[in-house]
Amino acid sequence: MNVPLVVLLKEVRESLRDRRTLINALITGPLIAPLMFVMILNVVISRQLGQAEGPLELPVIGASYAPNLLEALRQQGFAPQPPVADPIAAVRARDAVAVLRIPADFGKSWEQGDPAQVELYYDASRRDEQQPVNRLKQMLERYSRLNGAMRLVARGLSPALSTPVVVAERDQSTPRSRAGALFSILPYFFVLTVFIGGMYLAIDLTAGERERQSLEPLFVNPVARWRILLGKIGAICIFSVMSLLICVTAFTVAGRLIPTEKLGMDLSLGPLFALEVLVLMLPLVLLLAALQTLVAAFSRSYREAQTYLGILMLVPALPSVLLSVLPVKTVPWMYAVPLLGQQVGITELIMGGAVTMAEVATCLLCGFAVAALTLAVTASVYGSERLAISA
Repeated sequence: MNVPLVVLLKEVRESLRDRRTLINALITGPLIAPLMFVMILNVVISRQLGQAEGPLELPVIGASYAPNLLEALRQQGFAPQPPVADPIAAVRARDAVAVLRIPADFGKSWEQGDPAQVELYYDASRRDEQQPVNRLKQMLERYSRLNGAMRLVARGLSPALSTPVVVAERDQSTPRSRAGALFSILPYFFVLTVFIGGMYLAIDLTAGERERQSLEPLFVNPVARWRILLGKIGAICIFSVMSLLICVTAFTVAGRLIPTEKLGMDLSLGPLFALEVLVLMLPLVLLLAALQTLVAAFSRSYREAQTYLGILMLVPALPSVLLSVLPVKTVPWMYAVPLLGQQVGITELIMGGAVTMAEVATCLLCGFAVAALTLAVTASVYGSERLAISA
């Protein structure tokens, strides 16, 4: 009799009847992240496009002192709004994103050929409001360069004298690489989905059964406990893989709903991407299943196991946070580190790069080796008589 298979089928069948496990493993975990991702990005992209392409509406103080400047700004899409009494208070209270103030001596300085100063009030700490501010700065700089060149021509000088060095920019980014920089958080969602997909089942199959006093009768059977453990781990892995499949499919569909092309990006999450993600994530499925079971084995109740695994859930976030704060060049040894290898590999795929067979093999071999070691430790804990004693 194949004991691990019998235990696996039993646990899967019973878990499919558990509404809480099904909702968390197959609905909440894999679908919430893609839905939130699509909604948030669509709102952000729509707002960014509106700020970049729509009329730029900002209050202007002293508009009558520089009618030519205001007319030039209008031709660039600026729509001056009525002035405010206190520009500093208006910006701090978020009544205005920015306020443009033209001093009364602007015209006098202009006629004398001196630099004419304008004041721009804004709050640099509000990153979501920087695009309108930068857009107005560019309008003012464009107007300044144009009139500076006209002053030089009026004096019989070449405008090129004011620009002794010209920077020719050569942007080497591609639509795929730009999309990868924006969507580098995706690998974390995949890892988190695998974690949540198997977490509740791992808790229920060890800490839950221990609390219900159903683990002792199971261990009384003349069967090696490591065989029982393999069956339970297999059931957890099945739910984790199902959750991952749903999540990857959801992100593949979500990628078509995000208007990244309007930002000059290309987010191609097709079937090949989904297959490559599944292959890279396989070691983590086994590793997290063994790790969750190990933590649950030290818990005396379902709630205690939830607390411990809730803390453990922070671990998968570390590679994503570190790579976003400290961007580093991908090197081959990173694929040998579980979690980090999946992070850099999936990010490379999103950016349109290629993960070589050697890198995939390194990720799989090292990942499965660490998973096997964790599984061995879990098996030793399962062999303890203390585990058979219910809380």
